[in-house]
Amino acid sequence: MSDKDIGKKLARRFAVHNGHDFSLSACPTRAAEAFGLDKKTGKQLLKARVRELTRLQALLYANNTWSVLVVLQALDAGGKDGVIKHVMSGVNPQGVSVTSFKQPGPVELAHGYLWREHLAAPSAGRIGIFNRSHYEEVLVTRVHPELLDHECLPPTLRKQDSFWENRYQDISHFEQYMARQGTIVLKFFLHLSKEEQRQRFLRRIDHRSRNWKFSPADIHERQYWDDYQRAYEDAIRRTAHPDAPWFVVPADQKWFERLVVIEVMIDALEKLHLKMPASDPAMEAEMKKARQKLLAEAPDNRQGALH
Repeated sequence: MSDKDIGKKLARRFAVHNGHDFSLSACPTRAAEAFGLDKKTGKQLLKARVRELTRLQALLYANNTWSVLVVLQALDAGGKDGVIKHVMSGVNPQGVSVTSFKQPGPVELAHGYLWREHLAAPSAGRIGIFNRSHYEEVLVTRVHPELLDHECLPPTLRKQDSFWENRYQDISHFEQYMARQGTIVLKFFLHLSKEEQRQRFLRRIDHRSRNWKFSPADIHERQYWDDYQRAYEDAIRRTAHPDAPWFVVPADQKWFERLVVIEVMIDALEKLHLKMPASDPAMEAEMKKARQKLLAEAPDNRQGALH
């Protein structure tokens, strides 16, 4: 099997386009062996695919029509930062924006929960990455509904039986709107096992160079593991759509996780069939005149000479 064939399989194997029968417990957290990949081969392939993503991103940027939104969701230690660092290592930073959505402050809480996502959405020609996203409003607030006390919500609306279903619908409509405006929406859940999370937390504690990553809040949230699994399953089930698919990425092997994400992005960009924009005849004539003028200039041999 060629590298390209492997890439196509990785890009499509973990996609969820219709969440009707979705079950998170049926999704693996390790899968490299099933594709005949080992760590050394996977890392080599990732380097090659970074170059391909760089080429495709240049086409996206030059065309200035389509855009891409990458949504990264994971439990603590799921590898979101590592995905951003390694997958986007070769792209032009002028064409990429990364937004890390932290706990909302007073200004954000005074607006609707999709307000700041609208502001951060990628403009034409760009790739936008959401490190956590609007999905926190049906994940962490679902697990800890008391957080809704801080949002400026009318009590009558909050008490509606359809409250959470309304949020799923609003999110789906928001993403479909973006898709209809030319934004390719790719949503990734980095699916980590509970044991792998435990090992990563221990490494953060035991290695001094990683102590800065440790937060007592992560250990506190770990006790809600099953609640978060149910919340993620519901969110994926209710918001997976052909215009905004989910990709449930096995995350126990970091190198494999990154490879899957980049293959999904490459597959989506290749489907656009982008080419470098052609110059119009007037611009061609201007470039021809400019070339002749530059060639006619005498070289300045003094430039760079020692004084």
